[in-house]
Amino acid sequence: MGVVLARGGRPLSSPSPGPLLTAEELLGPPDVVAPTLLGCWLVTDRPVGRVALRLTEVEAYAGDGTDPAAHSHRGPTPRAAIMFGPPGRLYVYFSYGVHWCANVVVGPEGHGSAVLLRAGEVVVGEELARSRRPAARSGRDLARGPARLTQALAIGPDDKDADLLSPDSSVRLHRGDPPAEVSAGPRVGISLATDLPWRFWETGAESVSVFRPGARPRRRAAGRDGGPGPRA
Repeated sequence: MGVVLARGGRPLSSPSPGPLLTAEELLGPPDVVAPTLLGCWLVTDRPVGRVALRLTEVEAYAGDGTDPAAHSHRGPTPRAAIMFGPPGRLYVYFSYGVHWCANVVVGPEGHGSAVLLRAGEVVVGEELARSRRPAARSGRDLARGPARLTQALAIGPDDKDADLLSPDSSVRLHRGDPPAEVSAGPRVGISLATDLPWRFWETGAESVSVFRPGARPRRRAAGRDGGPGPRA
């Protein structure tokens, strides 16, 4: 379930991505920045070709130790150190020893906030994405969920700390067409701070992942300004 946050007239999808995002556009609190990433293009250029997707679902995690579901909750540990870097860096981590997840570092440097990229629709390189995701039954399943998203884009450990805002990077984040409606609801697969409506998605988008609540809720630490969590 979710709450519709905004409505607008989404223009026709562009045949190519817009300009790269800037660090200034990512400096706000994670729950403010996260919905602005919907509609943006995440692009990977590899020797075998390009795949790009339009983001349809994201999830915010706050730093400064105020979000117990965030990897940054205990400070800049070896795993989470990238989250404390400048905005626009790519935080990649291995989830449950099974798959990789990709996150955009947001907020001022040193805060430890990030946005998990949960789902998107492939808009360039569908054939290549299908070769990486042979189990996908349809186009909507190519990047439906954080693990499928990284598989479709071939994002992995070598992309840790990539600069998403640099034209020379093999992984980049571009502006795109914003969604007509944005909805918000609880984050997925966590057991702490489960009441925060910090998952944002394009209302009605087929590529949005299926909502599965996490473990039994625990009391959360207060704070809004506090980033990615056990699944972020």
